[in-house]
Amino acid sequence: MSVNGPVLEIRDLTKQYSGLRPLRIRELSLGAGERVTIGGLDAGAGELLVNLVTGASLPDQGEVRVFGARTADIANGDAWLDLLERFGIVSPRGVLLEGSTLLQNLAMPFTLAIDPVPAGIAARVEALAKECGLDPDRWLPARAGDLPADVRVLAHLARALALGPELIVVEHPTADVSAEARAPLAATVARACDARRVTTLILTNDEVFAKAVAPRNLRLDGATGQLKPLKTGWFG
Repeated sequence: MSVNGPVLEIRDLTKQYSGLRPLRIRELSLGAGERVTIGGLDAGAGELLVNLVTGASLPDQGEVRVFGARTADIANGDAWLDLLERFGIVSPRGVLLEGSTLLQNLAMPFTLAIDPVPAGIAARVEALAKECGLDPDRWLPARAGDLPADVRVLAHLARALALGPELIVVEHPTADVSAEARAPLAATVARACDARRVTTLILTNDEVFAKAVAPRNLRLDGATGQLKPLKTGWFG
């Protein structure tokens, strides 16, 4: 479904939560296919922003618009579930079946019949894995509980992309990822989202990762709600 104008708009947002001060965002706009990072959010604020963007939570002041409509105008639970189908969420809070294989976990967006995974679904999963930088021969037979942190991020990315979302939200992807795995992870995430031309919002306090994964990088000033561009060069 095409959207005229920004895919995501936030204006004059204030939301109280368990932090020392409310979450404030003065203005944010993402166009179709744009990829943007935001820093300056801890885990709690990041989770809250994901909930605000998806309509799971509503602002105390200001407004959030996704796909041209205000989240405050979502009519009922069915309308909210319809909205969620247009999102993909990549979050460490996402559930993987730890005792099942990655093949079985990546099959779940397509089918609940995962023991065994039907051959046609397995072929789709293999293509999805390759799209997200996962070696099918190495990783699809592995138990989810045995996956290293960077591969878990890519598993969540694959599940988020599986059904063709219009907006991806990625929440603190490098929190548990080793330093040496972060640059390859950034390149893979950028390539996969570019290939889908999907609008992507990435919440990360890792500035090196941010600059590698997206062309537009912002940092939130929590006191004022301003989103300021990250500095570049020797002192950025």
